[in-house]
This record gives sequence, structure tokens and C-alpha cells, in this order.
Amino acid sequence: MPLPSSLLTDLPASVPSEIFTTLIDAADVHIERIVSHGQSSPDGLWYDQGRHEWVVVLKGAARLRFECEDAPVEMKAGDCVNIPAHTRHRVEWTTPDETTVWLAVHYGVQR
Repeated sequence: MPLPSSLLTDLPASVPSEIFTTLIDAADVHIERIVSHGQSSPDGLWYDQGRHEWVVVLKGAARLRFECEDAPVEMKAGDCVNIPAHTRHRVEWTTPDETTVWLAVHYGVQR
């Protein structure tokens, strides 16, 4: 029988760069835990992914920016957003005061 685990345990004391941990990688879905601590996307970088991405902040806070929007999306623990494939976006900010833990679900067919 599978044993339960927690996405909020085994968090590193220091996070010099974002940590991506694959939890499930299957033909139709990729699920990962992302751990951030004050990181943001490099200047000028916009993610343009071939799969949809549903992301939830489990702990901490973050700010996402979508190229097609004027204002950023503020996210705190419990907030989620679905990002359609090829929607250009970036992580503008994650709180430097605590660790931010995300759960990202990538799904759909890459084109």
C-alpha cells in the first residue's frame, strides 16, 4: 500500500535557485513541486509552454505576470491559476521572507 507524503516537508534551509522536483511524469500529465525563496524569472524571459499548466501556491506568496495583462496576479497560499498553453507568463516575484511552495500540473498535448 502506498504511504502518504507531504509536499511541505523536507524543505531546504537555503534555496539559492528554484528547486523543481518531479512527482509524476506520464504521457498526459507532468506534476512537479517547485520551491522558491525570493526568486523570479530572469529579466526578459517569458515562459511559452506547449502544455496547459495549473499551478497552486501551497505555502508563501508569489506574483505572476502575463504578457497580455497590465497588472500582475498576486498569489498567496491556497490561490491557483490555470495557464493555457502558449500563454506567455513569468514569475515576477516570490516572497523573500519565507519559502514559497508551488504545485504545478502540466497537462494536455504539446504542439
